[in-house]
Amino acid sequence: MKKRLLIMLFAFLCLSSVFAQCSICTKTASQLGEKPAKGMNSGILYLMFTPLGIAGYLGFRWWQREKLVMQDEVAS
Repeated sequence: MKKRLLIMLFAFLCLSSVFAQCSICTKTASQLGEKPAKGMNSGILYLMFTPLGIAGYLGFRWWQREKLVMQDEVAS
């Protein structure tokens, strides 16, 4: 359990430093200047983590439930 949590934390930290944008956002950010572009990158990442966090939570709950079901089947 702890190993999986550490892997998920490491993946989250790696993804938080990603600055990928669509081509339109990249052009707009390059025209704004460096400081506003960094703010725009932070905003895009912030908006990206909300759906990923929800999907991660649902996946984790599903995994926990499946683990309990498998333990019940083995015990029966």
